[in-house]
Amino acid sequence: MICCIFAVQNNNKMFNLVFGLGGQELLVIGLIILVFFGGKKIPELMKGLGSGIREFNNAKNNIEAEVKENMKEIDAKKQ
Repeated sequence: MICCIFAVQNNNKMFNLVFGLGGQELLVIGLIILVFFGGKKIPELMKGLGSGIREFNNAKNNIEAEVKENMKEIDAKKQ
């Protein structure tokens, strides 16, 4: 149990270091989003956000694979 709490605290500290946002700030941001978009639009927004992140990760993985493949070809030509 203590290990889980320690991990959550470490993740929270990392989040705070990267974004500088605490729990209260995130709550206020969430309420503002709820007011502006309403409860019915939030699932659609999250679905769009998820598909955007998925496309980004796929593109990143494709670029990494191309770079590794090209590095192998360059190494093979050197030998």
